[in-house]
Amino acid sequence: MCGRFTARYTWAEVRAYYNLIQSEPPSNMRPRYNVCPTTKVDAVVRDDAGRSLKRMRWGLIPGWWSKPLKEMRLATFNARAETAASKPFFRSSFKSRRCLIPVSGYYEWQTTPAGKQPWYFTRADGGPIITTAGLWDEWTDKASGETITSCSMVITEPNAMVAEVHDRMPVMLEPDQWEQWEQGSPDEAEELMRPAPDGLLQRWPVSTRVNSSRADDDDYNLINALPG
Repeated sequence: MCGRFTARYTWAEVRAYYNLIQSEPPSNMRPRYNVCPTTKVDAVVRDDAGRSLKRMRWGLIPGWWSKPLKEMRLATFNARAETAASKPFFRSSFKSRRCLIPVSGYYEWQTTPAGKQPWYFTRADGGPIITTAGLWDEWTDKASGETITSCSMVITEPNAMVAEVHDRMPVMLEPDQWEQWEQGSPDEAEELMRPAPDGLLQRWPVSTRVNSSRADDDDYNLINALPG
């Protein structure tokens, strides 16, 4: 799974990278080093006018959900590539509401005799943005009338490098694959749900402070490599 990531890009970087139609960001953007499920994340959505950046709850709420949000016990921040097209929580979004979720890097945990050791994964070329495949939906709370836009990150089997640490990784898309993911048929989208090429990412071990979801989201030291 991918349950924690960083967002270190600037508005200028993300706007240019995705050729966004907006002139201003949807909210104040700042570097984040401990992005957790159920918090707001950036997602790029495409329509006839072009691509725009939206803020969404990380943890998809399907539009058909009829109970209070607090009664949704299933963790929906990740959608498995093998079942995204068939699981009730994701299949409608997979069919017609696919998005791009920009991240700068993500954390994964390796089981060791001493406990869970976190590793940080980011682009090997030093670029500020990894584009991960996402699904999105809109849900309206019947009690309050509030509409919540939410998303899920699609995960798949790991490549050889990631497999040394963990058994899953996000589906990662390069620019020449974006349109196929956003606007292609479900079969065309399924073709993209595979491990990233070896060489796309680099990794290093980081402090176990990030093991806590309460670690400060503003703490850039969370991504510092452990000495040695």
